[in-house]
Amino acid sequence: MQLTTVDLIANPCDDEEDNMALLGCQDLAGNMFLMTRFPEENEVGISLDLEEEPYLLRDFKVTLSAERLLIEVDPQDKEALHGKDFLEILHNTDPADLPEVLETLQNILAGTGTLINELS
Repeated sequence: MQLTTVDLIANPCDDEEDNMALLGCQDLAGNMFLMTRFPEENEVGISLDLEEEPYLLRDFKVTLSAERLLIEVDPQDKEALHGKDFLEILHNTDPADLPEVLETLQNILAGTGTLINELS
């Protein structure tokens, strides 16, 4: 599955939302993607539709590069990505905003997944 977005929206610690870390985007067709985690939770919530409950999962891999975010899940968790075992998000996020995206992913994935940093 692939989405194309102008930029990734990141918040490593939203104090108005109980310190939740949030990474999201809206693609050019209007589809939404959200990845969230509260500090006390052991699972990450992923949603591709704001009207459905987030799918909770662990043990997945995220690769971040300057123009791509790749999320790979176990085949048993492909329901989280509407039947696919990966989601590729092509983005044009401002390079100055990528450190915040990286920090957010580090907060979300700490102890729940693997982060591969391909930023130069």
